[in-house]
Amino acid sequence: MSGHVRVKIIFMSGTQSIQDLIEDHALERVPDNERHGWLAMSWNTVGIVTTLVQIYVGALITFIAGMKIALLSGVIIALVGGTIGWSVGHIAYRTGLASGVMARIHGFGIKGSAIGSSIYAFMLIGFIAAENVLLYRGFLFYLNLEDTLANQVIIYGIFTIAWILLTAYGFKLVTKVSSSMVIGFLVVLLYILFAIIFSSEQNWLDVLFFDSQVSTETLINTGATSDLAKLAFGINILAGSAGALALLDADLGRYARSSADIGIAAFLGNFAMDVLMVFIGGVIMYAGMPVLVEYYVDNAGMSVADATTIAIENPDRVAAAFIIFGGILGTILMVLANAKAQVLNTYSSSLSLTNIMDAIFGWKPGRIVFVVVANLLSLLFLYGEIISWFKSFLVILSVLTISFSGIMIADYFIVRRWLRHEDAVPGRNLQVNWAGVITIISSFILSHYVFNSIIPVEFVTAIIVSLTLYPLLRIYLRQG
Repeated sequence: MSGHVRVKIIFMSGTQSIQDLIEDHALERVPDNERHGWLAMSWNTVGIVTTLVQIYVGALITFIAGMKIALLSGVIIALVGGTIGWSVGHIAYRTGLASGVMARIHGFGIKGSAIGSSIYAFMLIGFIAAENVLLYRGFLFYLNLEDTLANQVIIYGIFTIAWILLTAYGFKLVTKVSSSMVIGFLVVLLYILFAIIFSSEQNWLDVLFFDSQVSTETLINTGATSDLAKLAFGINILAGSAGALALLDADLGRYARSSADIGIAAFLGNFAMDVLMVFIGGVIMYAGMPVLVEYYVDNAGMSVADATTIAIENPDRVAAAFIIFGGILGTILMVLANAKAQVLNTYSSSLSLTNIMDAIFGWKPGRIVFVVVANLLSLLFLYGEIISWFKSFLVILSVLTISFSGIMIADYFIVRRWLRHEDAVPGRNLQVNWAGVITIISSFILSHYVFNSIIPVEFVTAIIVSLTLYPLLRIYLRQG
């Protein structure tokens, strides 16, 4: 003790100081006595993907690819993403470290780990902004408000304060918030889903297995002009979130009691994101199309043709759709969906920012500082048209996040067994592991620019390059 009175509070696993709860072992190993089972992990992996953005992504993919192809792409990504998530989660379980700090030892070195953390933090901050935009539009729609600067300041300000407060006290509070909101979200979502389907005058088989709904011009613009191209489109879009979820599995896996615990959580999260949300997003927007069209005709004075075009070509209006379909319940659903995801996005982004500042500058102001910084940075995204470039944003970041994960997996499961010294993990004290840095750059260039016309599913190239090039470079460069 340092002469001051430390305030104690009681949580699930005992007594901790408020300072310890806020720091949440951001830069150190999680002790064994603070580990949790698969259920605590799963509230978070499922909570972060059951969101308006993922429902929007589901509607987008199903409207372009059709329901059957969209679900096939979801199953493929769920299996691949679950495997990657389990792998990095296992490393986190064994090391007890968050993804950024873990990368210092496995793949990138102390300063080099800032590269992966920067990619991950940028992605999560983008998700915070995207979710805020959808939630903001939903509130404007529900309250019939104009999009003015005053409303932006007030509403986005309330969001920012809420996410900061709900994320301040670390894993245990985040898990409590997420578990409560996941239950409420699923209950309300199922009610609205069945209400829409039963009230729809469309055939059930049409609702469940509809084909592409967008115009030929849109299909050409997205490159989805054949069934195989549609499958590649769906996989590429979903892979971005899968890469982010894999790194979240690492951030959560440090709290796991066993490898199986984080493995179950990883697969449940990927199934919820890639299958459940794709299906629900498609069904809600398709079955609710007549209601949406009628609303735009009656309230916006549009023609049926114009209203139909807006409803089909703009699945990002999913927040408005929920409010039209569910009224106050739809609004509650909208809040539940976003709040839990924003807490988790802020939580993991704060861990990544903490690692960046410590690795590069040796600056350790405390994790709470970066909880605030992450939310303030997300506000900068609002000046861009984030929803309009969200698709390309995901494809690019899917390559980077999956490469980042693949390099850590290659280091832990392959290189570590080749180069391991008797009493140390090779690379533990490296400032920059050049093998990892060169590999992630090469993986991105080869996936996104060189082989993208040959292998349109870019994350496949990213995984192959990461698992093969990194071990070869690591042996050749012989650092550490």
